[in-house]
Formats: sequence, structure tokens, C-alpha cells
Amino acid sequence: MRFCSFASGSSGNCEYIGNGKTNIILDAGISTKRIVKGLEEVNVEPESIDGIIITHEHSDHIKGLTVYESKYNIPLYATEDTLKAIERYDKDNRIDTSLFHPVKPDREFIIGNMSVKPFSTSHDARDSVCYTISDGDVKIGMATDLGMYDNYVLTNLMESDLLFIEANYDVAMLQAGKYPFSLKKRILSQYGHLSNDMSAKLILQLLGRKVKHVFLAHLSKENNYPELAYESVKYDLEREYGNISMFDIRTADRDNPSCCVTVN
Repeated sequence: MRFCSFASGSSGNCEYIGNGKTNIILDAGISTKRIVKGLEEVNVEPESIDGIIITHEHSDHIKGLTVYESKYNIPLYATEDTLKAIERYDKDNRIDTSLFHPVKPDREFIIGNMSVKPFSTSHDARDSVCYTISDGDVKIGMATDLGMYDNYVLTNLMESDLLFIEANYDVAMLQAGKYPFSLKKRILSQYGHLSNDMSAKLILQLLGRKVKHVFLAHLSKENNYPELAYESVKYDLEREYGNISMFDIRTADRDNPSCCVTVN
């Protein structure tokens, strides 16, 4: 199975998952031009996408959706509340609502030869979810835009071969930064985002199972740096786990496609 992040951060999110038979896009928070360019780099035609799955209705996850859907008419999967929000966002009615497929947390559904399972996340959006995607041999676990995790989240992510985990902010940078207090409070809350430290704690509980690849995702432009997120998480993992050289750990770029990873 192949995985590539086209963009990951508060300015836009979009990821690609494919296995030669089925092609899926996760979120469409960047322009159609950028999505198409990313797909070209992995040799996938934009009209060959079998489904777009959406985590929640915030603009950095859906703002490129109306144009892409109006051009390519791809089946769209999201929770019912998220689909309603997308319909409100689509003020010019450019998306054919017959393409809408409501999903429910904890109920798997099939796209091509892949099984997709939504699971609920703690975020300030209506009925937000993340997903695990599996083709029977390989499992990819995604967990971004969540202010906290628990055993429920851990259980869903277990046995993943690739993890795409939020490491949004450094606590000290956020607290000392220019954001207003209300926004800092929101980010730090259980409905906000995972810090570098929390990301490391989550990843630590999943290492040593099937994990081969880890992407640190959804980094804040104002309150984090890729090098800081990587070194902070790496330090915590080495301190608690020991040698982590067998795991491929990297950060997902905010604005550009990341290296395409093939997971066997």
C-alpha cells in the first residue's frame, strides 16, 4: 500500500492512500491544482480516485473539495453532520449530493478493495472522526485534530503498519506566543490538538507491534518547527522505548508533498 501526504497543517490537509487497485484521498483542504499535482507525482489520475473521506468540516480539511468534486464527481464519505456542513459550505451547489455517503463512527465501510473504519475524535467540530484504512495485509492509522486520546483511540490505531499522528504544537512556544488567551485555551483543551509531548506518549503505546512508519502530522506554523517536533518526539521515544532505529519516523510537510512511502 502506498501513502503520501500532500499537505498537513492548519493551512490545509490532504493525504493519498492507494494499492494499485483502489485510490483514496483523505481530506481536501488544499486547491484542486495542488491535489492534482500531488497525484501526478504518484502516477495517479485525478478521475481515478475511488473515494474521498473527510474527517471534519473545518476549512483546512474541505476548502478544496467543491472544485475537485465539480470536476471529477468522486464519491464522498463523511459523517452526516460533516456532510451537512459541506453542503452549507458549497454555496453555489457545485457538489452533486448524490455522491454523499454518510458514515458512522465504529462502522466499517468498503471502498474498492479497502476497508475503512471511522472512529470518533475529541475536537471542536460536529461529529469529527479519524480513520483506519486496510487492504487486509496493511493497515494505516490516522489520528489528527484531537485534543486528547484514550483507550478507544489506542484500540483503533493498534496493529497499524503506518501511523499518521498529530504533533501540532510545542507547549512552551504556544504559551509564550502571540495567540490570544482564548485560542491558546482552545488548543490546549481536550477539544483542541495534540502537543509534541502528547504525540510521543500516544506513539509510544503503539510501537513494537506492527509499526514500520510514523508521520508526525498537522504541525502548527506558529507554535512548532519540523525539527523541534521530530527531535522532541524522538527524544521521548528513545528515553522510554530505547532503540527506535528500526522505525521510519518523519514529519509531514505543511505545504508540500512528503515522500511517498510504500508499506508492505
